[in-house]
Amino acid sequence: MRTERNLTRLDRVFARLDREPERPAHIDVPKMSRHRIALFSATLAFYLAIVWLVVITSWLVRLDWLVMFFRPYQQWSGIHWFVDYYVVLGQRGPTAVMVAAWLGWRSWRQHTLRPLLTLGASLLLLNITVGAAKLGMGRLGPHYATTIGSNEMGLGGDIFPSGHTANAVVTWGILAYLASTPRARRWLSALSAVTSLGVGLATVYLGTHWLSDVVLGWAAGLLILLALPWCEPLIARAEVAIFDLRDRWRERRTGTVPSPAAPVAVPVSFTSAATATTAQAEAAAAREAAAPARSPRAPVYLAPGPHSTRSERTPVTPVGSRRPPHSDRLPRGAAASTARPLTGG
Repeated sequence: MRTERNLTRLDRVFARLDREPERPAHIDVPKMSRHRIALFSATLAFYLAIVWLVVITSWLVRLDWLVMFFRPYQQWSGIHWFVDYYVVLGQRGPTAVMVAAWLGWRSWRQHTLRPLLTLGASLLLLNITVGAAKLGMGRLGPHYATTIGSNEMGLGGDIFPSGHTANAVVTWGILAYLASTPRARRWLSALSAVTSLGVGLATVYLGTHWLSDVVLGWAAGLLILLALPWCEPLIARAEVAIFDLRDRWRERRTGTVPSPAAPVAVPVSFTSAATATTAQAEAAAAREAAAPARSPRAPVYLAPGPHSTRSERTPVTPVGSRRPPHSDRLPRGAAASTARPLTGG
C-alpha cells in the first residue's frame, strides 16, 4: 500500500516560495492613517518629555545614577559573555548586513526594489535624526561622568539617545513593517520588540548607556517606523527611476534603439488622394515614353528565319544518321504536282 509523505513546515515554506516567481499584487502598502498619526503624535510627545526630564535633572536622572551605582555587570557577572554577544544585535553594521541579505533575496524573488529601498530610507532617517540628537545634546556616558547627580548634558558626548536601541528597533522592526500578512506582521512586531528591549537592557547592563538613553532610543526608533508611510511615494518614484535607468543601460549595452512612437495619423482628403494617383500615373507614362523601344526577341527554342510551312521545308538528314542522303528526293508538294512519265515495256 502506497502512502504519501507528510510535508514538513520547511517543505511548505519552499512550496510557497516556488509559487511566487513574480511581484505579488496582494501586498498592501501601509498608509498614514489616523490611528498611525495618533501613535506618532503620542510617541513624539513622549520623546520630548524624556528630553525635558533629563534637561531639568529630574527624578529620571537620579534613577540613572542609581542604576549606574548598582553596577549590574558585577551583580550578574555570569551572563556577561552572553550579553557581549547579544548586544551585537543592535550594532549598525552586522544587523544591516543580515537584514539587507534577507530583503535583497526577497526583492530578487518578488521582482521589486521596495524592501531594499524601504530599509535604506529607514536607515537614512535613523542616521539623520538620532545622529543630530546625539551631537546636539552632547551627553556623556556613565563611564565618563564627571559630576555625581548631574545630567552630563552639553559636554561633548554622543550617547543620548541610545543608537544601539534605536537601530535595533528600526532594523528588526522593518521586517514587521514589510510583512505581507497580518499574522506575520504581529509575530514579527512582537519579535522585534523583544529583541530591541533586550538590546537596550544589555547596554544598561554593560554600563555604556544610562537608562534614560535606552528609553529615548526606543522612542526614536518607533518614530521612524511610524513615519515610513510618508516616505512611500518617494520610494515608489525611486524604484521607477532605477528600473528606467536599468532599461536604458541594457539598451545602450545591446545597441538596440527603442522604437519611436507612432506618428499621429493626419486625415487626407479625397481630392488630394485623387491628385496623387493621377500624378503617379502620368509619371509612369512618361518613363515608358522615355525608355527606348525594344524589339521583341524570339524565344530561344524557335529557329531563326521566316516562317515556312512544313511542306516547303527541305528534308534534313539528322546528324549521326546512317541513312545516306538522297539528292533526287523532292518535296512532297512537288511530287504531287509533277508526275513521272509512264513507260511501257
